[in-house]
Amino acid sequence: MEILTALLLSWPYIVGSATVYFTTLIFYRLFLHPLAKFPGPKVAAITRYYEAYYDIVQNGQYIFRIQELHKKYGPIIRISPYELHILDSAFYEKLYCQEGRWEKYSWAYDAFGVKDSIISTANHELHKARRQPLDAYFSKTKVANQQALILRNLEKLCSRLSKVSGSRKPINLGAALSAFTRDVSTEFMIGKSYNDLDHEDFNIALTNMTTTGFGFIWRMTKHITWFGPAMKAIPFDWAMKLSNDDTKAFLSMLRTSEQDTKELMAAATSPSPDEKAQRTIVHEIMDSSLPTSDKSFERVAGDVATVTSAGFETTSSALRLIIYHVFSKPDILQRLRTELATLGSADKFEWRRLEQLSYLTSVLMEGLRMSPGVVSRLARIAPDRDIMYKEWVIPAGTPVGMSVLTLHMDKTLYPDPRHFDPDRWMDLEVRKRADKVFAPFSKGTRMCIGMYLAWAEMYLVLATLVQQFNFEFEGASAKDFVCSSDEFSPGTSSLAVLKVFVTPYEG
Repeated sequence: MEILTALLLSWPYIVGSATVYFTTLIFYRLFLHPLAKFPGPKVAAITRYYEAYYDIVQNGQYIFRIQELHKKYGPIIRISPYELHILDSAFYEKLYCQEGRWEKYSWAYDAFGVKDSIISTANHELHKARRQPLDAYFSKTKVANQQALILRNLEKLCSRLSKVSGSRKPINLGAALSAFTRDVSTEFMIGKSYNDLDHEDFNIALTNMTTTGFGFIWRMTKHITWFGPAMKAIPFDWAMKLSNDDTKAFLSMLRTSEQDTKELMAAATSPSPDEKAQRTIVHEIMDSSLPTSDKSFERVAGDVATVTSAGFETTSSALRLIIYHVFSKPDILQRLRTELATLGSADKFEWRRLEQLSYLTSVLMEGLRMSPGVVSRLARIAPDRDIMYKEWVIPAGTPVGMSVLTLHMDKTLYPDPRHFDPDRWMDLEVRKRADKVFAPFSKGTRMCIGMYLAWAEMYLVLATLVQQFNFEFEGASAKDFVCSSDEFSPGTSSLAVLKVFVTPYEG
């Protein structure tokens, strides 16, 4: 009774203290904070829950809300109590460059739940050290030397399409492309193919999880920091019983990936290694000069999970958009076929020769303009210096972001930006001028490490499909493949579905 009386008597004190605290915090963020001078909505300056509303309740719409805020407040705005956003194509190369120390905004990346992985490492020097062992592995030369691996999986894809060719039985090409990029990614990086192309439905449950579920968990964990760790803490057997088919497929993949990582680590550190075994990213990490702490199972498994999965939906999403536009526009399709015919039969296509084809390259660039690998703002921090933007002085340590998707849809850079127009890239001078702001794989010190693998896949897939098949789409439209939500990578209303009727192309 005495405890209850004490609590009742102290209640006004608790309410009063909370009121004073939050009033003081609001006053500080609005008037005394180093970012108080920057324009933007007051509610965003007060609390991150403004962003949380668009991230969680509105399902990844903050990226589009930011575009609207720029129209009202100008090219530089405060989008949270701690972060700025800039919409100015001329500034992109200054923020995402190779010179100087640039760190990531850990708040956004910690939500992935793999804090020590390369993709989530915030510190500039530490990231450089962790990435260095893998740079040569993902070089253009290395990818070109592994072209047979890509072609082997592409042959599988074509075989599946040929089986339904002429049958008037639709096949989900969208899921097939996701299966293809997963099989290539895992085989290239860890020497393991999970053979999703052999699944009757192309393991679409995993595709569903990686296109929507993963992004939702990431957005939730940004704002509710215990959410992701709580999900990971659930025992595997319990999680499998409680989960739907999509989540079960994802959990099974993670467990398999962890087991494969353990085996690869053991093989890489074996006193008598198998000289004929494929080298993998695990071998590169374990053989590097990184400290022992960076060769722990937790950190290596984190790199395996994030680096391999980064090549899943980023590439397949762009391919779905490109294939829809190419096969729904006869003039584009015919120009591609005419150009590809100069190289001979499809079974003799080589990535380096395909790169020399101007129109094919223009088609791929246009697809990547509309569907870049990452659409979320990638905030950068200059930890040791202020940043100048026009008359604004941005204090050192401030996260500053820009969205590639927003730049790629800038009418001043790309007239009629929502129109798929490969011809905009046919002028080499235009390409050269656009290079500073055309960034489907980002730019600077944190540029996508798997960029060349993605390019090789897209060149070979599009060239091969164009010369072997005709596609008629079932229930699809252009808007189905345009980014409609921030899942870190592009979230689309199609949910990776692209159903087609297949017929052979006789040439």
